Amino acid sequence: MAFLYAAVGLVIGLIIGIIIARLMTPEYKKHKQIQKELEATKFELEQHRQDLSDHFSNSAEMLDTLGKNYTKLYQHMAQTSSDLLPDLPKQDNPFVTQSSETPSDEPRKTEEVTEVQPKDYANGATGLLKEEKKTVLNSPEINKAS
Repeated sequence: MAFLYAAVGLVIGLIIGIIIARLMTPEYKKHKQIQKELEATKFELEQHRQDLSDHFSNSAEMLDTLGKNYTKLYQHMAQTSSDLLPDLPKQDNPFVTQSSETPSDEPRKTEEVTEVQPKDYANGATGLLKEEKKTVLNSPEINKAS
């Protein structure tokens, strides 16, 4: 029975010794440090991606606002130029020609979509890929270009 206690104690001591040795080795500490750095780097990368996404979203909104403000400014300039200078010829007023071409207050008309095929399609098989021999006309009446 003493032999059994000694064997069990030896096995338990060996297991505890391996665990303590594993925890105290520099490689284990280095592995844990690298693991923490990896997790911190992954978090920073995800944060950077989120910041980029927010930046591009805000930039798109600003560009949209800028475009709308530019359109408003152009319409204002066209209106005031025609109001303040009614006697100015159209060719001398840079705002009149473009503002009359693109009225932005009216909704744009969309083209109707029809079910008709475009004219460049044939109604059936054209025989383009068939290997038919062409007949050559040898006639003295045909004028040769020279």
